[in-house]
Amino acid sequence: MARRFMLVDVFNSGPVSGNPLAVVTAAEGMTSLAMQRLTRWLNLSETAFLLPPTDPRADYRVRIFTLDRELPFAGHPTLGSCHAWLATGLAPRDPACVVQQCDAGLVRIRRDADRYAFAAPEDLRCGPVDEVLVQRLAAYLRIERARILGARWVDSGPGWVAVRLASAAEVIALEPAPGFDGQLDLGVVGPHEPGAEAQFELRAFFSAPDGTIREDPVTGSLNGSVARWLLETGEARAPYIAAQGTRVGCRGRVHLSAQPDGTIWVGGRATTVVAGELAG
Repeated sequence: MARRFMLVDVFNSGPVSGNPLAVVTAAEGMTSLAMQRLTRWLNLSETAFLLPPTDPRADYRVRIFTLDRELPFAGHPTLGSCHAWLATGLAPRDPACVVQQCDAGLVRIRRDADRYAFAAPEDLRCGPVDEVLVQRLAAYLRIERARILGARWVDSGPGWVAVRLASAAEVIALEPAPGFDGQLDLGVVGPHEPGAEAQFELRAFFSAPDGTIREDPVTGSLNGSVARWLLETGEARAPYIAAQGTRVGCRGRVHLSAQPDGTIWVGGRATTVVAGELAG
């Protein structure tokens, strides 16, 4: 059967400047194997498959696949899936808030003008990082251990650990090693100079199935958990803008805000680049 297929540019600041996401709507009947095979064939960091919800509180359900596994939650697939779901002409129960069901639970998404924002789920793992791992991460980044000013688990589903450097310039200048012994899901953050358009610069490195390391253009889940860390330590004040993708030729922009109850909202633009049908 033919299924609607979209390529969505998420967290962009202009044409094709964010993180691309493939979305298959009306994915009923597709097996997990078929979803994984299509994701590998498309060779994007993630592909999202939209399904009817099984939770009556949700507007739709999404399954998110990377090149080698299914994720319980991820940021740019959440915003891109919401954009694609609304583009099919469907409407949420609550006009002010779309409710997405994923393996991590229910995620609220709101739309403000041309931006979407999701309420970041609580971290599955947070807190300090073992010093042995911090030293290994410094070696991977090819920097002295003393340049890492802080390290924390910031895992809301994909498995991220993050380290903080003194400046955005240091983050951008990193020339990490081509490989890592083990699974790597690493975020690096540093502040821009006062008055800059973005307050922080992020980079995200993750292990690909072939053993190489890839850099993600823009990472919503990482940004949400890093914002929670930076706000807790007083390194950031909300709202703020984070830049990501500079070294891979992208110009991603992530808008972070916080509510008094501690909810972190992660926002950005989502734009359809390709729309058509997936045959077979």
